[in-house]
Amino acid sequence: MSNSKQNNRPRGPMGGHRMRGGGEKAKDFKGTMKKLLNYIKPFKFSFLIGIICAIVSVCIMVIGPKIQGNIITEIAQGFMNKVQGKGGIDFDAIKKTCALLLAVYAMSTAFSYLQGWLMSGVSNKMGYQLRKEMNQKIDRLPLSYFDKNSHGDILSRFTNDVDTLVQSLNQSLSTMVSSFVQIIGFLVMMLSISWKMTLMALVVIPLSMVLVMVVVKKSQRYFKAQQKSLGQVNGHIEEMYAAHTIVKAFNGEEDSLKTFKVYNDQLYTSAWRSQFLSGLMMPLTNLIGNIGYVGVCILGGYLTIRGEIAVGDIQSFITYTRNFTQPISQISQSMNMLQSTAAAAERVFEFLAAQEESKDASNPVVLNDVKGQVTFENVCFGYDPNKIVINDFSMYIKPGQTTAIVGPTGAGKTTIVKLLMRFYELNSGSIYIDGHNIKEYTRSSLRSMVGMVLQDAWLFEGSILENLRFGKPDASDEQVIAAAKTAHVDHFIRTLDHGYDTVLNESSSNISQGQRQLLTIARAFLADPKILILDEATSSVDTRTEVLIQKGMDELMKGRTSFVIAHRLSTIRDADNIIVMDHGDIVEVGSHDELMKRNGFYTKLYNAQFEEA
Repeated sequence: MSNSKQNNRPRGPMGGHRMRGGGEKAKDFKGTMKKLLNYIKPFKFSFLIGIICAIVSVCIMVIGPKIQGNIITEIAQGFMNKVQGKGGIDFDAIKKTCALLLAVYAMSTAFSYLQGWLMSGVSNKMGYQLRKEMNQKIDRLPLSYFDKNSHGDILSRFTNDVDTLVQSLNQSLSTMVSSFVQIIGFLVMMLSISWKMTLMALVVIPLSMVLVMVVVKKSQRYFKAQQKSLGQVNGHIEEMYAAHTIVKAFNGEEDSLKTFKVYNDQLYTSAWRSQFLSGLMMPLTNLIGNIGYVGVCILGGYLTIRGEIAVGDIQSFITYTRNFTQPISQISQSMNMLQSTAAAAERVFEFLAAQEESKDASNPVVLNDVKGQVTFENVCFGYDPNKIVINDFSMYIKPGQTTAIVGPTGAGKTTIVKLLMRFYELNSGSIYIDGHNIKEYTRSSLRSMVGMVLQDAWLFEGSILENLRFGKPDASDEQVIAAAKTAHVDHFIRTLDHGYDTVLNESSSNISQGQRQLLTIARAFLADPKILILDEATSSVDTRTEVLIQKGMDELMKGRTSFVIAHRLSTIRDADNIIVMDHGDIVEVGSHDELMKRNGFYTKLYNAQFEEA
């Protein structure tokens, strides 16, 4: 079990993530929407019921203006009858019509509420499923993916993109269905009143649609750019926050602010352009609709004078005319939202489609008794295939031996143990544990054989007890305390206000770096691995504590195959083997005394430390 967060390769301002240029359009709008529909399939019953409710709600609602017209016609006819001395207004008929109108709108509202409830459930369940798959996906991605993509951008896909997708999909799908039904329903009712007035009202529709298509085409690329820029801003903020102390220590605030300003300006530009173009939809369609509305009023008055339609029908038709442009505007807005949906969904699906780690062996090797014999055979590896950092590395390590790996920075020391843990795949060559290629094991069983303590001490938010149990969840309290005593950290823990129940904050800043290091070492003791990797594990502790930890490590390493990566060569003098590396190659191998007698590269490294001191 890995007991510390892995060190990433050096990254640029955005963690090595290659950001595409602002203004890029969605790669495959149709394909992306098709994938989204596949995610809706498990909820198709609720989705279909929601669509039916939307249709029923609209069909009932479109009858309302016609009933309102009947009321006005009844009132107008009553006044005319009263003037002519033939009677008056029939209030009983008006009451019945008003009751019918109230029932119609109540039913429409009820179906609309049910539709909203169902569609909201479908979209949020889909979002839940996407987050679940993304969370599972992240465990299957190789470390190389995180070397090339910033943490902030990945988090943005989990949060901003999924939220945008869920919210816009929830609103746009139901709105588009309702709007299409409204257009058909309004058109039918308008034709039932007067085909001439309907023709007048429809004359302006093509112009409105042309404007909508132009605006949608323009805004599509800006919605895509907005999502991209949002990921850039989140990535920069996350990285700067994580390294806040370093930024301040090296007076990097100004450079950080400059970089943030560039990303923030890009986000501002793409956001205001997309929102501005989106906001143009309503006023443009309203302007065109009002032009048609004026024409309808003039023609309606003329037809009423000629007696071709009733007074109430004019009011009904005007209501339909004004409402007729509303669903067109809603469809245009929904199209914009679908562009935002596609932009967000595309980023989510890019993450889900990222190349995963190679699959474990179909018939994996299971060892009941791990001895710890390790063999490196002609290993070649490079984080970039064109830049090999480990060249033809071969080594046979007997069970129980302690092997130290030393060399200057960048020589490939840590890379070797990462390859042993199969965090990266080899370019060529093989690594064997107890005679079996590490590819023959499952990654889980392979890593359960190995305990790892890295230079970067990682602890999560939770109690000290929970952190120590990370490598062995079923460990008893007694086992945890015993491991803490071996690591010489028990005394420190007991001095805390709540002892082992003390809760560490998110960054573990309520304890010192050295104390964090001690806790990670205790966690490795508790895991009781067959193979132990110590990568500069005592780098953050004082000399006295280092001596105590070294004694505990000596006890822990007895009978176990151990790899010790160290810069302070005085700490690995008793190692069975010392591998001296330089530029990815093994330049010397032997014990401390043997290497010192050769007066070679190791001797120069060893003496250089005392000269610097």
